Amino acid sequence: MDINTHGKSAGEALISLLMAYDVDTIFGIPGVHNVELYRGLKQSNIRHVLPRHEQGAGFMADGYARATGKPGVCFTITGPGLTNIMTPIGQAYSDSVPVLVISSTLDLKDLGQNAGRLHEMQNQRNAAATVTGMARIATAPRNIPELVAKALSGFASARPRPAYIEIPMDVLKMPAGDGWSSRALASRMRADPAAIEEAVQLLRKAKRPMLILGGGALDCTGAATRIAESLNAMVHTTVAGKGVIPEDHPLNLGALMPQARTHELLAQADVLLVAGSELSETDFWIERIELPGRLIRIDLDPHALSGRYPAQVAIQADARQALEALAQNLAGGAANSAGNPAAAMDALREAIQDSEDEPARQLRPVIETLRKSLPRETLVATDMTLIAYQANEQFPVYQPRSWLHPVGFGTLGYALPAAVGAKIGAPERPVAALLGDYGFQFTLPELGVAAELKLPIPVLMWNNNRLGAIQADMLSKGIEPTAVTMRNPDFQLMAKAWGCGAEQPANLTALGEAVERALQADSPTLIEMTSAMADAG
Repeated sequence: MDINTHGKSAGEALISLLMAYDVDTIFGIPGVHNVELYRGLKQSNIRHVLPRHEQGAGFMADGYARATGKPGVCFTITGPGLTNIMTPIGQAYSDSVPVLVISSTLDLKDLGQNAGRLHEMQNQRNAAATVTGMARIATAPRNIPELVAKALSGFASARPRPAYIEIPMDVLKMPAGDGWSSRALASRMRADPAAIEEAVQLLRKAKRPMLILGGGALDCTGAATRIAESLNAMVHTTVAGKGVIPEDHPLNLGALMPQARTHELLAQADVLLVAGSELSETDFWIERIELPGRLIRIDLDPHALSGRYPAQVAIQADARQALEALAQNLAGGAANSAGNPAAAMDALREAIQDSEDEPARQLRPVIETLRKSLPRETLVATDMTLIAYQANEQFPVYQPRSWLHPVGFGTLGYALPAAVGAKIGAPERPVAALLGDYGFQFTLPELGVAAELKLPIPVLMWNNNRLGAIQADMLSKGIEPTAVTMRNPDFQLMAKAWGCGAEQPANLTALGEAVERALQADSPTLIEMTSAMADAG
């Protein structure tokens, strides 16, 4: 699609180009170095969301992308704008989320000169390259359409890691010139039919087949379910893959891969089909487990296919297409797996629950109350906090793109802005944030954005007035707990200062009622949960 750039600057033409690629939302903060990015925004149909910090912009774009499957787009400024957004971009890189960051940088003549200019960095692009799959600079207006196409094509065809494009301030002001157009994007690799046939033969002969579904399989519900049912195979998901198959499906164990008992169970599989997961340390929470069975691995990333768990059959392809091909070839075949997966799963869940420590036992009824109170289709954005770690395993999810957790990079402050981005991207779905009192304060100002936009998000905060998980870790390692308690603000008053709802339920019944009210509100509601509430039952 050709873009009319007559009389437009490069910055204005960029807005038209993004519209041509169906970008409907940009998260960003205008500043003296990037105002030229904003010159054409008012004349477009793109929605701009103003966060309170660039970290919030990045997490909002991440939440938007995970909820919708579309790229999240951010505008930021030179220097501190980039360094502020690098934390969420690192999270998106780790979790394979398509986020496009477009930043200003110094004028061409000032790049690398170390002349003491405002917002100057020694090499801004190199800094961005540490947390992105692509980091490029547009040194002329004609470079911009090509770089945007490369970024979006990478999202569409390869493992979707963030992309970064920086544009010098003087280039943004230059006449756009001719030749601007949106371009056809590359498509994902299709599976080699020979590899599919080899995988089918292994699966048909398997006596104890199992599936592992990761974040790369989020759009594969139908095919993955048919394969599991054809084989009578137990399904495990990573945290990123929660909801690929509904967690109340009789063959889905859920996201229990960090449990030692699950490791033992996986070791019993004679054939393991792994789709869309690199099987990382943060999937198992130990460096390596034993997987003696034959592995069939499906992934877009060749490095994942050749990683620490080598595959008997390696299929570099789009997971949905590859699983559809497997499902079609397995259709009609008799299930031949030995034993009763449902019975093994029930026994494992019971053993895990019987061995829970006190924090897990205390949080289980809280998490169960939240699950009962939230509609089945609710999308939940979570943080790196004790209640979320328990909920990763205990909170069942019934459809994909419903559980947003900062798995790999593991940053605090993710939940609230990610929930805002998710609600903007999927306004028809209920959205909640689940976080702790300390991590909440990393990005607490973004509550103001949710209030400003009148987003009815229940903000579910577990307040134990400490870094509870870190305190427990110190104690387990024989370290005297240090720097794990702090003075918190009055969160109820803080929420009310923005005109948000604020509740502090006295018991679990009141918690359920508060959640139901929050979903019907015309603004966010902070729901402060405490151990006293949990103990009151």
